[in-house]
Amino acid sequence: MDPINPGPEGHGQDGDGSTPRQRPPRESLTTDFGQSTPATARTTRLVTGEFLLTVNPVDGSEIEPCPPAERPARPEKRTPAERAEYERALRPPVPPGPARPELPLLERQDDRERLVRLLARGRSVRLTGPAGSGRTALLDLVADDCSDLAPDGVVRLDGFHRTPEDLLRDLFHAVYKAPGHRPDHDELLELVRDIGAVVVLDDIEFGGAGLDELIDATPECAFLIGATPDVPAPSADSAVEEVLLTGLERAGGVDILERTVGRVLSEEEANWAGDLWFESEGLPLRFVQAGALLRQRDQLRASTDAVDEFGVFASNLADLADLSDLSDLTDLPAGAAYDTEAAEASPLPSLGEAAAPAPLLASRLSASARATLRFAVALGGEVPHQAHLPALVGDTHADAALGELAGCGLVSPVGSRYRLAAGVLQQLEAAGYADDATAQALTAAQHYSWWAGHPSVTPERVCAEADAILAALTVLVPETVPPAEDEDSTPVRLARTAAPAFAAGLRWSAWERALRAGAEAARLAGEVGEQAYFHHELGILALCGDQLDRARAELEASIGLRGALSDKRGTTVGRRALALVADRSGEVLPALTAMAGDEVPDARHEESISPAGGVTTPFPAVHSPIADTVVTQRVPAAPAPDHGGGLVRMVRRNMVAVGAGALLTAVLGTVVGLGMTSHDNADNPSDNVSVNPSASESTGDGGLGADPGQTPGADVGTATTRPTDPGSAGTLGTTPPSDTGTPSASATGTKGTPGGGATHSPSPSPSKSASPSKSASPSPSKSSESPSPSASSPSPSASATPSGATNSASGPASDSPSVTTSSASQTTTEEPPTGTLI
Repeated sequence: MDPINPGPEGHGQDGDGSTPRQRPPRESLTTDFGQSTPATARTTRLVTGEFLLTVNPVDGSEIEPCPPAERPARPEKRTPAERAEYERALRPPVPPGPARPELPLLERQDDRERLVRLLARGRSVRLTGPAGSGRTALLDLVADDCSDLAPDGVVRLDGFHRTPEDLLRDLFHAVYKAPGHRPDHDELLELVRDIGAVVVLDDIEFGGAGLDELIDATPECAFLIGATPDVPAPSADSAVEEVLLTGLERAGGVDILERTVGRVLSEEEANWAGDLWFESEGLPLRFVQAGALLRQRDQLRASTDAVDEFGVFASNLADLADLSDLSDLTDLPAGAAYDTEAAEASPLPSLGEAAAPAPLLASRLSASARATLRFAVALGGEVPHQAHLPALVGDTHADAALGELAGCGLVSPVGSRYRLAAGVLQQLEAAGYADDATAQALTAAQHYSWWAGHPSVTPERVCAEADAILAALTVLVPETVPPAEDEDSTPVRLARTAAPAFAAGLRWSAWERALRAGAEAARLAGEVGEQAYFHHELGILALCGDQLDRARAELEASIGLRGALSDKRGTTVGRRALALVADRSGEVLPALTAMAGDEVPDARHEESISPAGGVTTPFPAVHSPIADTVVTQRVPAAPAPDHGGGLVRMVRRNMVAVGAGALLTAVLGTVVGLGMTSHDNADNPSDNVSVNPSASESTGDGGLGADPGQTPGADVGTATTRPTDPGSAGTLGTTPPSDTGTPSASATGTKGTPGGGATHSPSPSPSKSASPSKSASPSPSKSSESPSPSASSPSPSASATPSGATNSASGPASDSPSVTTSSASQTTTEEPPTGTLI
């Protein structure tokens, strides 16, 4: 249907003129009122130097070496149209309401022409004047006159709370098109060296070496710098011209008053203006504020005629004395009580009131304007953007308050925002506007924390409010206390939502300040998880700035806090960044090292982690939740000469060590487990171990036994495992050594004879001597197997041989004692070193 020219379908008929069809029923809206799906986290990918940074507001930013495919090309310069559009976006917004008259620049023509001549010769100039002297207005006019002097035009920068590094980056983004690209310092210097522009820099806060660094980095630029007298002067050897800006003459002050009021001053008012000129030293801002006082006085005088014009009788004026909406009928601001006597003759403000006019001017403004002033005082002079005023003040028309404040000279533009004019903050604080500063800052912080985290708000808009957000954090962080149950700490939440936006918007100085404020607030509030996040982000920021020691300290602190909370995902992100720090610094970071509080995977049972360098730190040991295995924290070993492949080789070495340790632990665990389960068992084959054994391989069953000649059913007598009669040597189960060999210990209690065949069995049989290859140490594969059913009963071939007998008929036993364990299925021999008694 055409909304402009409706056809037949707009009058209850279809397009063909027939009766309209019945509208299908609407779907149920029940699901629309259910719990909405939480919005996904907004991540941003940035290229900063050699790194690819992913700003992740959930687990923390991730950083990695930038792949070649992700490396941006050399940025291109903006066209004049693009520069103009970029500059308009950085201008302060026009206050709502009726347009204010433009005041001409009086008595500044000579200074204006001099500045243009110096800039045309390529000289840099510093314009020094007190706050309120009209310095910013003069800079704007000179910038318009120099628009065609340089190939890159005129670039306006704001120096309020900005460092030389910040200004260089602002200059880079004003001239080049580089979205999502933040070059490192060396690349930045190379790019800004090619910029040729007239740079208008107002409200600078540094001089000396910092100013020299800024000018030397841009040799093709001419700077027009605005500063107050308290800012440090340029260095003595710098080529910066100094131009001083003084106050106006008396005639100029009277001219500003008449233009502000819109009429010619009376004789009494002209004398009052002369006294004001002497007291204010001719500052134009003071005359603008004095003109606002005279305009309010005229509104009080004209109020009676305005009420009569709208049909209100004079007899009812007393009933209207307390109405707060009288400003709807006249120009009298809301909140001012109607006074008949004041309407007839309102005296001029006193000289003291004219010297500090902010409280008197504020008292005659609307309630929304006064509430805005309270927020500005609480935020250290920062005036919130006019779009935030309705939500902060609670009035849908509160955005008009900015126009009232600007018309009275109580606020002045600074960069892309407004601040309280010079001296207004101190005057309002003395008048009691700072009594509820903490409550006002808390309200602003709650609003900004919701607004900054909204998906529709871009990082650039958050960066535009960076000073107000940081001012709220400055007020609230020292007052932070642990929140109540099911509540969040407002300063922590504000820093948590604003910091990722500052990072994505490339306002990294504000990012650092927000992170430090958030870390302190999280510490005071006892929120360990948030504190770990802020430390992680500070480590990432330090790594991007090539501050490796600081990055390492911040990341280790974050990993420790997240390990205490068992935050596996956050710990993993921190370890990756820490590994990159180690790679940049040339250190060898221990790979696969379990940190305190980390979860051990299920596949690793009772495995001990060996340090890369064999050194352990005195940190407390932590028990793994999977097995009762002590895991300690290791320090990195000394750096290897080959930094490229050292980490890979060390990972392989640790993997081999871990595998060997796991295998050895499994073997020992199986042996110990079998010994513990078979303890105090009468049929335990381990009890059939005594001294002087002999081992032989039976020809009948192919196994090792003390007497292979016996059959399983033969009567072999009783095998004594614990002899009770001492031998001639005075030791239980021993006999004097023979002349033919060294006695050996047998698992079957057999005592060898020189003939090798004497036993206690009824039917002795010659035995074949055991080959050395058959006497082997326990194999890990055999020890991990479960014992056979016959292992629980004594060997049927167990026998005892007299002392002094050899192990076999083939010859004497070896010189070192051996221990042989015999069972019905197999016999295992262990040969310890010489001189060791088993």
